[in-house]
Amino acid sequence: MDSALPLAITHEVRDRCLCLHLQRAARAVARRFDDLFRPLGITQGQFSLLMSLNRPDTPHMGDVAHLLAMDRTTLTANLKPLERRGLVTVTPDPKDKRGRCLQLTEDGRALLKQAVPLWRTEHDALDMLLTSGNPDRLRENLLALSFPPPQE
Repeated sequence: MDSALPLAITHEVRDRCLCLHLQRAARAVARRFDDLFRPLGITQGQFSLLMSLNRPDTPHMGDVAHLLAMDRTTLTANLKPLERRGLVTVTPDPKDKRGRCLQLTEDGRALLKQAVPLWRTEHDALDMLLTSGNPDRLRENLLALSFPPPQE
């Protein structure tokens, strides 16, 4: 008995699979930003993490993990090099010693100020590559996939 799937199904998955297309696009975009930020000594993931801390309040680890769609263990691992470099501080929550609060340091803020103009220029170039000519619609659709409404 032949248990092989027809090639047509392989082509269907290749052409239709959102997961495949999103992962491939995410890797390509991440490589562009990793190359862009390399002179600053950070990756695109570290840029996003640092930017998520740029707010007036001191966020809790759980809030940042949720925003970045990562588990706390992964977030902790990603924070370590930034903390060693003096870009971020991780302190116990004064209201609950089990929790952790995250804060940008002055060096972290200075690095973001250097990174943002580079990020803007690269984002303008990426927006021009979108064939629909509507990058905001793509972002809306990606958000809808990232945070779907609860099912009843």
